[in-house]
Amino acid sequence: MAEVIIVEDQDAAGALVADTIVQLLRSTPQPVLGLATGSTPLSTYRALAQRIRDESIDVRHVRGFALDEYVGLPAGHPESYRSVITREVVEPLGLDPSLVHVPNGDAATIDTAGEEYEAAILAAGGVDLQILGLGRTGHIGFNEPGSSLASLTRVKTLTEATRSDNARFFDSPDDVPMHCITQGIGTILRARHLVLLAFGERKARAVAAALEGPLSAMQPGSAIQLHPHATVVVDEAAASELALADYYRHAWANRMAWQQP
Repeated sequence: MAEVIIVEDQDAAGALVADTIVQLLRSTPQPVLGLATGSTPLSTYRALAQRIRDESIDVRHVRGFALDEYVGLPAGHPESYRSVITREVVEPLGLDPSLVHVPNGDAATIDTAGEEYEAAILAAGGVDLQILGLGRTGHIGFNEPGSSLASLTRVKTLTEATRSDNARFFDSPDDVPMHCITQGIGTILRARHLVLLAFGERKARAVAAALEGPLSAMQPGSAIQLHPHATVVVDEAAASELALADYYRHAWANRMAWQQP
């Protein structure tokens, strides 16, 4: 069972996860972070950036791998995940841009991009801590319902629900790309620690399905049930459909002194 932590709001979640990441940065010579985009991890990145500044934490050797990228967006497009990661992670945290990788969404070379990204992750020694969001369709990364639980980095076609959710970042819904390249569920499960974040009532059904429903390719988030070190941090609204919510609160309140998220 994943460790489930129910917090008051996104800021509390951000502070909690930032503390876990800081411990990793201080204990690992060349830490590798798996980086999610979207609005969900922003409170974590803000809290982490503040900790790095306040405590003068050395991040010169931190490496990063983004979960996914759109296929076919022009280089430098503000909503490419390369641009988003630079704007929301690399610059605020003060990371070395040359050490932070994003899948190559260039349509001209997309047929080999998945294998190349897999090789880059393995060459870095794998991901130490992978930050994940959870889509309302249950997707992690851009692994839409029906994705193989053993899948590796590859091209996927986005559902209309996902394109609709992401349309707020574009001038028009028609501008949202139809295809993406994403780390696979099998790729994600190789990370040594998974930290999944979800906030708001709209995510409650997907959270319940991922944590307490059957393991199923139709609920990609349920793959975290297979991981030996998975932490799920949700607010009260996202936890509203969890049958074992009271137990999760009890377990967190009575954790052992050495237990960390």
